[in-house]
Amino acid sequence: MIAPRFAAMKKLILVLAMFGMAFSGAYSQSYDFTGGVRLGTDWGITSQVRLAKKTTAELILQSSLKREEVLVTALAEQHSPIISRRFNFYAGGGLHKGWNSASNEVEPIKDPFGVTLIAGAEFTLARLNISWDFKPAINLVGGEKKIYTQTGISLRYVIFKKNHFEKARKKRQRVKRREERRENRDGFNWRFWEKKDKG
Repeated sequence: MIAPRFAAMKKLILVLAMFGMAFSGAYSQSYDFTGGVRLGTDWGITSQVRLAKKTTAELILQSSLKREEVLVTALAEQHSPIISRRFNFYAGGGLHKGWNSASNEVEPIKDPFGVTLIAGAEFTLARLNISWDFKPAINLVGGEKKIYTQTGISLRYVIFKKNHFEKARKKRQRVKRREERRENRDGFNWRFWEKKDKG
């Protein structure tokens, strides 16, 4: 039963990726920064920040329901719109580091460290961002198993919408230019026909 489900899931991800590539040139992410909770095989908190037009970085802090373990994962993700920038497919990878508190006197379990891959789909509506993903974690060192197969649904609040940081930067530049113009205007007596009062 597991093998057919795995094959069907891979086909679905491949179809979404191919369909999304056809629309990938025109759209970018609809948010700059989000934060929320992740629920699934593991649970925890997640945050995303937009690095480029279709690239985000995600940080996940999670605890396992199956293992006595806490895991921190840092990921870079590339997004491809399916219908619009609000509904897209994404894939990427990164590194994870864990801390295992299981007591095993026969063979102590080392803290895991390794590589994590991720693929999923997300939808953003107003201030709510919802995503589902498949996230295998490959332990290069430690861990209870060599590979953790994880899936989850993330519910995030859009803290900063698209171009928030860019708009803030441009606003600072406008304020700076106004101050410079004011200083230049105050330093030059454009009403030169009026004599200054020497007191």
